[in-house]
Amino acid sequence: MSATAPVRLLIHAPTPGALERARRNLANLLKVAPDAEVELVANATAVAAALEHPHPLDAHLRLCRNTLENNALTAPPHIAAVPAAVLYIAQRQAQGWAYMRA
Repeated sequence: MSATAPVRLLIHAPTPGALERARRNLANLLKVAPDAEVELVANATAVAAALEHPHPLDAHLRLCRNTLENNALTAPPHIAAVPAAVLYIAQRQAQGWAYMRA
């Protein structure tokens, strides 16, 4: 990656512990690269944890709609939902985004 190439990172969090790490990684990245494009994709048990414990950087959060529906959960309007985390992750990688599992 050249010095001028934009950082585009997708952070995947499937568990509550991974969600905590992902949020710290996201905050740390934005401190040193505030113009980075970063999305945090949560699925499985991380979805309920994200809803139970809001975070100031949740504008970057994408929740798996499959997980929401399978657990009778609803995302608040300020948090985006994607149809399926696995598909969204694959699509972003095809678009050139880097992937990191927290």
